[in-house]
Amino acid sequence: MTINLTGSNDDVEATDALARTGDDQDQMSRGRLTMAWYGTASAFFFVYIGAAMASAYGTVNAIIGIVLTIIAYGLINSVLSRYAINNRTTVAQFSRTILGNAGSAIAMIIFALIAIYYAVFEGSIVAYAFMTAFGGEMWVWSLVVVVYSTPLIIGGVRRFLDKINGILMPIYFFGLVAAVIWAGVQYGFTDAWLTQAPDVPVPLSMGGPGWLATFAGYMGVWIMMMFTMDFASLGKRKDIAYHQRVTFGPLFYVLAYGFSAFVGIFLTFTIPGLEASETGLAGGLVSLMGILGLIVVIATQTRINTANYFLGAANLRAFGEKVFKINMPNIVWVLLSSVIIFLFMLLPVVEYLLIALAWQGVLVTAWVAIALTHILLGRWQNEEHSAIGDQHYKAFNNNGLIAWVVATLVGIVMLQLGTFNPDLAGIGATWGPILTAVSAALVYGILWKTNPVSRTGLIKVVGA
Repeated sequence: MTINLTGSNDDVEATDALARTGDDQDQMSRGRLTMAWYGTASAFFFVYIGAAMASAYGTVNAIIGIVLTIIAYGLINSVLSRYAINNRTTVAQFSRTILGNAGSAIAMIIFALIAIYYAVFEGSIVAYAFMTAFGGEMWVWSLVVVVYSTPLIIGGVRRFLDKINGILMPIYFFGLVAAVIWAGVQYGFTDAWLTQAPDVPVPLSMGGPGWLATFAGYMGVWIMMMFTMDFASLGKRKDIAYHQRVTFGPLFYVLAYGFSAFVGIFLTFTIPGLEASETGLAGGLVSLMGILGLIVVIATQTRINTANYFLGAANLRAFGEKVFKINMPNIVWVLLSSVIIFLFMLLPVVEYLLIALAWQGVLVTAWVAIALTHILLGRWQNEEHSAIGDQHYKAFNNNGLIAWVVATLVGIVMLQLGTFNPDLAGIGATWGPILTAVSAALVYGILWKTNPVSRTGLIKVVGA
C-alpha cells in the first residue's frame, strides 16, 4: 500500500529519461553557439576594468590577478557548462534545485536586473561615442541605441546572435588591434604601460597584495558564470568536451579578459590625458581614430548587448510567468525590457558602476559558489533535467536559501567595513568577495552532509 501525500513523481522520472534519450537536433551547433557566446567577450567594460586595476594596483599586479582570474573562470565554467548542456538547464531552472521553486524567482529577477543593468551600461557607452562624434543630446542617442539593438534578438537568440556576432567579431578584434597600433605610432611605443605602478602602493594591511585585490575585483563579474549556464543550455551533448575547452573554457577568457585588459592598459597609459573609465576609453577611441573608432565602439558594444538584451528579456519573462502568472509572447517581453533599458539609460548609471558591481557581486558570487558546490558534491549523479515541471519542486529548499542568506550577509558586512572605519575599506573590498564565496560553499557543504533530505528541491513521494 502506498500513501501519496504530494503527488506521484513517476512522470518526473519518465520526463527526465525521455529528455535525456532524445536527440539534440533542436540545439545549437558548436560553431553557432561558440560564435554567439564569444559576442560577450567584446564588452568595453572588460577593456576598462583591466586599465582600472592597473591604475589602482600597478600593471604587474593586474597581470598576475588577471592570469589567476582566467584560470579560475575557465575551471568553474567548465563544470557549470557541462551540467547545463547535459541537462539543458538555465539559471532559472537550476535554481529550483538549490533554492526551491519560489526561491528560484529571486535568482531570476536578480539575473534579469543585472543583465538589464549591463545593457543600460554598455548601451550608454555607444550613445556617448555617438555624442562625441556627432554632438547632440544623450537621450536621443540612447533612443537610437535601443531602437537598433532590440530587433537583433526579436525572433530568438538562436536565429540572430550567431549571425550578428559573426559579422562583428573581426571588426571588434582587428579594430582594437588597430587602436593599439594607431596610439603607438602617434604617441610612441614605450614601456610606460607595462611599468605603471600606483603612487601609493596598497600594503597588505590595507586589504592584501594588488594581485589579490585584482582577482577579487574580477569576482564582481561572476555574473559571467550565470551567463554561461544560460548559453550552455543551448548546446548539444555530443559537443560537451569541445564547449568545456573552447567555448566556455580558459581560451574565451584569454580573449575577454587578457586581450581586452592589454588594450585598455596600453591605451590608458599611452594616450596623454586619457581617463581610465569606460566613457573615457570610448571617447578616446573616437577622438583618436575618428569614424573608425566609432565603428569599433559600435561593433564591440552591439556584440555584448545582444547577450544582455536576450538574457534580460528571457529572465524577466521567466520571473513574470512564475510569480505573476503573466503569459505574453516573447516579443512583448523583449519590448518591455527594452523600454526599461531606455528609461534607465536616462539616468547617470555609469557613475555608479563600482557600487553596482560590489552589490551584485555579493549576490552572484554566493549563488555561483552554491551551484558549484552542489554539482561537485553530487559527483554528476542524480542531475535534474530542465524538462521537469515546476509543480514537482518544493517552494523553498532550505539548504540553498540558508547558504545564500548567510553568504550574502557576510558579503554585505565586508562591503560596509569602510563606513565603520575608512582604514578597513581595503580589507572589505579585497576579502569581501572571497569570504562570500567561501562561506557560501562551506555552509552549503555542511548542510549537504547534515540535511541530505534537502539536497534537491524536488518533492519527495511519501509512501509505505
